[in-house]
Amino acid sequence: MKILCRLGGLLAFLMIGGCSEFEDISYDLNRPRGQVAILVDLPDQHAYLYSGGRIALASTVSTGREGHDTPPGHYRVIEKDAYHRSSIYGAYEKDGIVIQENVDVRKDRKPPGATFVGAPMPYFLRIVDGVGLHAGYLPGYPASHGCIRMPETKAIRFYEAATLGTPVTVLR
Repeated sequence: MKILCRLGGLLAFLMIGGCSEFEDISYDLNRPRGQVAILVDLPDQHAYLYSGGRIALASTVSTGREGHDTPPGHYRVIEKDAYHRSSIYGAYEKDGIVIQENVDVRKDRKPPGATFVGAPMPYFLRIVDGVGLHAGYLPGYPASHGCIRMPETKAIRFYEAATLGTPVTVLR
């Protein structure tokens, strides 16, 4: 009877919370020990965290859209910043009020008296130039300026598992 109750509770949890939450909990109970590696599959729009040659965690992603392609190649994590903000994309604010959003500081002139506030990129793992993995919006297709966005729950786990020097492969 106890086993049936536990299975019923697990099924209810999966139906309410979804498989992704169950995967997160399963990952948390069996966190990888030692060196990990990250693989980003651009055509499939998924990222995989490997430990001991096995997939420890998978995530849907949104990578660079046309004209802002995520560069394929072999990289390493060169920076970790849990509170990172873009230095290029964001909004202009004045007195705490957004007066122009979706700006690119290289193209959009700053209005008088305004300040630039970079777009948040939490749990940022930089791999090359201005490209990294981080928590962000996932519309279901490539939509970023080159970064690899993932759901926050996954971004946290990738961030915690990775260290400076973690290998990252981006496949086209």
